[in-house]
Amino acid sequence: MAEIAIIGGTGLATLKNLKIKRREVIRTPYGEPSGPLLHGELCNTDVVFLPRHGRGHTIPPHMVNYRANIWALRETGVQKVIAVAAVGGIRQDMEPGRLAFPDQIIDYTWSRMHTYFEQDLSHVTHVDFTDPYSPELRSVLIESARSLQLEAVQDGTYGATQGPRLETAAEINRMERDGCAMVGMTGMPEAALARELELGYACCAVIVNWAAGRGPGVISMDDIEASLAVGMEKVRRLLETAIPMAAGCSA
Repeated sequence: MAEIAIIGGTGLATLKNLKIKRREVIRTPYGEPSGPLLHGELCNTDVVFLPRHGRGHTIPPHMVNYRANIWALRETGVQKVIAVAAVGGIRQDMEPGRLAFPDQIIDYTWSRMHTYFEQDLSHVTHVDFTDPYSPELRSVLIESARSLQLEAVQDGTYGATQGPRLETAAEINRMERDGCAMVGMTGMPEAALARELELGYACCAVIVNWAAGRGPGVISMDDIEASLAVGMEKVRRLLETAIPMAAGCSA
């Protein structure tokens, strides 16, 4: 049974070198996950892979069934989750093509189903979310990047926006004032739901563009795709080192 899951984001709908053993369709109390769970082996370590946006990248960020995804992973025995996400760079060191491992998050989303604790409760439940990412899993990602000599930023606050549109320059200015280093659309409620189910969770962010108002002009999808190609190749190398290390660490 695999205890580690990889959630693939934009640009990572498939995982090269994953030896797929079986596909599992799981139905949850919260509806359908983004797709079948792919059980396989990566670098001699059992893993579960789930593409967040579906195999054909057809599910936009605000329509992802985050509750079903995280519930399905937990039901199959997963204890740790490494989530890959494409983001825009706000802080000066968040250059396109780099990886980043956020240590904090601010939620700017709305209307998403963001908790498991909302009905048929015997008591009101609150979870501590002071540190939204697992320090142990983050350390694995940081050490893996260092050993591979990959350009990676070791910290930063992830600003989670609603999408699917990109942000205005004024919105990015506000997020910078709030302390955000990067902006993405899938960080929440995914991280919080993992905490509610007591799963270790860390994010490997791939910086694919400068956020609105930070680059020389308008945001080009061609430029994003070029940065994705470079960044996701780094992610694949990182995961091949990080997954075996993660198997031996606590959640």
